[in-house]
Amino acid sequence: MARRLGNLAKATSRSRSYLAAEAIEEFLAVQEWQVQAISDGLEQADRGDVVDSKIVRRSWEKRL
Repeated sequence: MARRLGNLAKATSRSRSYLAAEAIEEFLAVQEWQVQAISDGLEQADRGDVVDSKIVRRSWEKRL
């Protein structure tokens, strides 16, 4: 990874630390989004705000 990071830093005229910080930021943003989406989905399920799987299946079968 260190070699790849060095190669990318050279190719983009950026420092390795800048690229590493950008990669960490992107990783955190994705992970935070996923955790929030899961939390939102669990809250919806707890409220009973769900769609029956049979309805979903019929909808997808019509599209296919």
